Amino acid sequence: MRAGDRVTVLAPHTEGLAAGWDDGGVTVRTFRYAPERFEVMGYSRSLDRDESARLGALAVAPAYAFAARRAVRQALRAEPFDLVHAHWVVPNGVVLGRFRAPGGRRVPLAVGLHGSDVFMAEKRALAWPVRRTLSATAVLTGCSPELVDRVCALGFPSERSRVIPYGVDVEHFSPDPSRRGLWRDQLGIPLAAPVAVSVGRMATKKGYQVLIPELGALFEASPDLHLVLAGGGDRLEEFRRAAAPWADRVHFPGAVYRDTLPDLYRSADVFVLPAVHDRAGNVDGLPNVILEAMASGLPVVASAISGIPLAVEEGVTGRLVPEGDGPAVRHALVELAEDRELARRLGAAGRARARRDLTWDVVAKRYRSAYDLALGENTDE
Repeated sequence: MRAGDRVTVLAPHTEGLAAGWDDGGVTVRTFRYAPERFEVMGYSRSLDRDESARLGALAVAPAYAFAARRAVRQALRAEPFDLVHAHWVVPNGVVLGRFRAPGGRRVPLAVGLHGSDVFMAEKRALAWPVRRTLSATAVLTGCSPELVDRVCALGFPSERSRVIPYGVDVEHFSPDPSRRGLWRDQLGIPLAAPVAVSVGRMATKKGYQVLIPELGALFEASPDLHLVLAGGGDRLEEFRRAAAPWADRVHFPGAVYRDTLPDLYRSADVFVLPAVHDRAGNVDGLPNVILEAMASGLPVVASAISGIPLAVEEGVTGRLVPEGDGPAVRHALVELAEDRELARRLGAAGRARARRDLTWDVVAKRYRSAYDLALGENTDE
C-alpha cells in the first residue's frame, strides 16, 4: 500500500473469480472450500433477504471454516504477518477465534463489523463462539457506532473499539456533466427531467418498501421526476410488481457494476436510500453507495440510522429522515427535485466532505492507528 504496509486479502472463491491478483499493491488470494456450484458464502448470497441464513450457506459452513483457517495458516507460514483482520465477526471472526500461526506464534486479531454479521452474532446459538472470539480480539472496528455498541454489549471492552467509516475513491466517483445522458438514453429518461437514483440489494434493510407506497404522491407532487432503483436481490420482482403502475417513471436496471456505476450517479440529481432495521434487527453499517453518491456530487436523502449520519449531515450534504417515514422521504425528494439550486449546493458540499474526510487514504490512517493499538497489546500466552 502507499503507506508502506504489506496487505494480503484472503477471500472465498466463487464462480468467475480468479485464484489471485494484485489490486493496487494489495495481494488478493481466493480459497476453495467446496465444488464451485456449492460455493455460496459471501457476495450477498449467504442470507435470504439479509434476514436469515440460507440453508445452502449453513450446509457448507463447516467446510468454509476449515478452508478459511487453512488459508490463513498457509499465508502466515509463507510470510510473518503482524496482524490478522477478520472482517465480519460471523463467520470469519468465529472461524479464527484464538488462532495461532504455525510454530505457536500468537498473532493479534482485529475484527471488523459491517452489518449482517452483528445481527448473526446476537443470536443465542452463537453466544459461546462469539464470546470466545471477542475474548481473543485485540481491537474491534466498525463502520457505525450502533454496530460497535451492539457488539460491545456482548462483552467487548469499548476502549478497544474504533468506529471507522468506509472510504471512497473520489477520482473514480466524480461529477462529469458530459456523461449525464449515457444512462438516461439507455433508460429512456429525458435529459431535462429530474432523476432520483438508489443503488443497493433489493433486501428489506435497504428500505425500498418504505419508498414504493409513496410513488403515487411523489409523482403527483413532482410530475417530471424519474426514479432509478438499481440492484438485484431477493425482493426485486416484488418491488418491480409494486411499482408497475408507474413503469414509465420507475426504472429497475438490475445489478450495475463498478465500471458503469459512476455514470449512473452522473445521470442523477439526487440519491436516496431509506434504510431501516429489519424485523430481526439487521441493519447496514454505512452503505458504500452513500459515499459514492456524495463523491459524485449528489445530495443524499437517507435514514438517520446506524453509520449514515457519520457521512450525511442534515441540511449540509443532504436530508436525514426518520427511519421508516415514507412521507418524509417523499417530501425530501420532492424538495430536491424541484429546487435544483439547493440540490446542487448540497451535492457540492457532499463531494467536498468526501474529498476532505472520506478518502481511502484518510480511512487507512485510522485503520493503521487501530492496528497500532492491537500490536501494542500483543502478548504471548
